[in-house]
Amino acid sequence: MSAVAESPVRIAAPDLSDEALASVRDALAVHAPEADRTGDFPWAGIGIVHRAGLLGLGIGARYGGPGLTATDAVRVFRALGAGDPAVALITAMTVLQHDLQARAPWWPEEVYRRLVADSAERPQLLNAIRAEPEWGAPARGGLPATTIRRTADGWVLNGRKGFATGSEGLAYHLVWAATEDAEPLVAHAIVPADTAGVRIEKTWDHLGQRATSTHDVVYTDVRLPVEAFDGRPATEQGAFPFVGGLAVPALYVGVADAAAGWFVRFANERVPTSLGRPIATTPNIRAAAGEIAAQLAIADAVLSNAAAAVDRGDPAAGALLAPVKLLGTRAAITAVQTAVAALGNAALTRRHPLERHLRDVLASRVHPPQEDAALAALGVRLLAV
Repeated sequence: MSAVAESPVRIAAPDLSDEALASVRDALAVHAPEADRTGDFPWAGIGIVHRAGLLGLGIGARYGGPGLTATDAVRVFRALGAGDPAVALITAMTVLQHDLQARAPWWPEEVYRRLVADSAERPQLLNAIRAEPEWGAPARGGLPATTIRRTADGWVLNGRKGFATGSEGLAYHLVWAATEDAEPLVAHAIVPADTAGVRIEKTWDHLGQRATSTHDVVYTDVRLPVEAFDGRPATEQGAFPFVGGLAVPALYVGVADAAAGWFVRFANERVPTSLGRPIATTPNIRAAAGEIAAQLAIADAVLSNAAAAVDRGDPAAGALLAPVKLLGTRAAITAVQTAVAALGNAALTRRHPLERHLRDVLASRVHPPQEDAALAALGVRLLAV
């Protein structure tokens, strides 16, 4: 076995103090408006989180990494979301994969250790690419149309995936695929981004999260080594608990934090001649500020409670992730919409960031579990009592 497989590279634990995370947040916020305007891949922001050591979060101790508690995941992604939610989402997809590997290893050992070694030198972005244009959300069940066929010396992958967040910057695509057997085997195929037959189609042109590079990817006769796919029957697929389940709602609460911060500054600086004093002194703006504060308090409580349950090993923690996503993103959306309603035209003016925060926070609704699915699952649990 090679040296890279035997000797783990030590990944220095990043500074996760409030001051350090605020510095990263502010640095990201400088680049976020231009990335949103152009929709280009946010390389500047990715460089910031890489240099801060945040892309290595979740790498397990056995691989020389710092790991990541759920409590710190909430803190980190709330800060990143306040700076640039597109960078935060791309980062979350990478950290989620490292956390899964730390909890339930499934990568070929040498491949993963090489990835960790490379991560110390330059950004190594990962994403589990599952959705398909005709299939819809994989979280709702069914088998992928993307196929993987065994050959004499490995596998051949064919298919088209949609909504591949981070597509243009990925080091590895983890492609959800199925064999063509009567009883198909399914798994994520490990596909280096520079493999022949991988083609990105720039289809992403959404209202919010414009810089996430969530394009389609086409895989045509992509040849992979035998260790790149370890399929299991669909009935044996399970869900693992991971801190990534809190990262997505946390980053959208971060968007609401940024919106609230701008709302406060604007309300204190805006002095209409007809009023002669800051609009922050008026009852309607104060009531709106109170609503925003209440919604952020709700989001903070549900995120913190769930993170603490995960960190103490509470067996019921997994059941909290769906309501946390539901309530956390609802609160974030309500907070931003409240600010927009209170400020009127100023809130929807493109030169002001609140308009961008509104578009970005609305994107939270598309992430699984989506609201109807989360409510149905919670209802089934309640009705079974």
